[in-house]
Amino acid sequence: METLTHVGRGLLGIAVLIGITVLFSSNRRAINWRIVVVGLALQFAFAGLVIFFGPARAVVEWVGARFVDLLGFTNEGVTFLFGSLADQGRHGVVFAIGILPSIIFFSAFSSALYYLGILQKIVYVFAWVMARTMKLSGPESLSASANIFLGQTEAPLLIKPYLPAMTRSELLCIMTGGMATIAGAVMIAYISFLGGSDPQQQILFATHLITASVISAPAALLVSKIMLPQTESTDRDLVIARDKIGSNLLDAICVGTTDGLKLAVNVGAMLIVFTALVALVNALFGWIGSPHALVLDGREIFSYPGLNAGIERLTGGTFKTFSLEFVLGVIYAPIAWLIGIDGRDILVSGSLLGTRTVLNEFVAYLQMGQLKAAGTYNDPRTLIIMTYALCGFANFVSIGIQVGGIGALAPNQRETLARLGVKAMIGGSIACFLTAAVAGILV
Repeated sequence: METLTHVGRGLLGIAVLIGITVLFSSNRRAINWRIVVVGLALQFAFAGLVIFFGPARAVVEWVGARFVDLLGFTNEGVTFLFGSLADQGRHGVVFAIGILPSIIFFSAFSSALYYLGILQKIVYVFAWVMARTMKLSGPESLSASANIFLGQTEAPLLIKPYLPAMTRSELLCIMTGGMATIAGAVMIAYISFLGGSDPQQQILFATHLITASVISAPAALLVSKIMLPQTESTDRDLVIARDKIGSNLLDAICVGTTDGLKLAVNVGAMLIVFTALVALVNALFGWIGSPHALVLDGREIFSYPGLNAGIERLTGGTFKTFSLEFVLGVIYAPIAWLIGIDGRDILVSGSLLGTRTVLNEFVAYLQMGQLKAAGTYNDPRTLIIMTYALCGFANFVSIGIQVGGIGALAPNQRETLARLGVKAMIGGSIACFLTAAVAGILV
């Protein structure tokens, strides 16, 4: 009975999310519903293979285990550089030493794979499947597939020659794909957040993060084609640009290392600023939520009971004060329910979904890992669904990143990219929620 309830709610969630997407459509009459149906079918097919088909799951788990191995290799370099400071048994997890270096190493590793042409071949396989089944253009299928492994500004490098002549629908597709997935470099960090120091937990969450990134690609394609349907003719050829990173393999590794360092510093800086801003907002909200009284000559003239006591009663102790997390939890609670979250986890899950959108997914995954480690947010099904729901770059900062990054590759498209930014962020969020709803049905 419980399984039927989860399936029913998941199907309702998918229907509602597609309905919301239709509301944002610029041309509802031109929507190609075949793309929507096939895109959803691909999501269920990819996810079902991993969850229910032993050999497919074994392959993805093997890939996840290799991600975990990369964490171990990173620790070798970190220990060499920082010595005993990298000993988590003595100092716990020091974020700048234990997490950020993994971003640098994976960036260098993926640059090497790109130079050798290995990454392009893997991307081509996924692009071929989506291009043939969803009947989309070659460049947008390639970009969406590349986003499974690369970041939102690196993936468009594979289709650089096509960018200047792309239609608005194709550009939105590329932007939405970037918003709906995460790069392998940051995926390594999220494995650490959610898996802690337990290798089995690390492999579990690595498997689900990889699956989430894969099945979010068709979700992004179907959402973007609802929001801005393709009405012009497009290029169906699947040809990957031959540009390489670096002049040789060693140079590619150096370029990847430098890019990874920039990303790691950027992530660290954003975490400092956003954590401080959240603390600032919560201090203000805390003052609003606390009781106050105006006393004149020993007499109480005015009293304000505050919101905190009522919030604690209303949420059953989940939130004890008026805070940004509470506000985001209330706003996103309906989404959390639609994607399959149950019971007392709905408000906390809504808060994490809101954090991903308003701040970024790095902060959301970090908070989720902290809640999991504290034992206050540990329902296995909830953790898996939220792993899928948060697996995307859909936030306000990413709009600027995409306009700047993709705009540098195709300067003539910069104005169009800027106009599509908010639409792409909304589409990326909906794609992540669709992916989570699919996971909620199958898990």
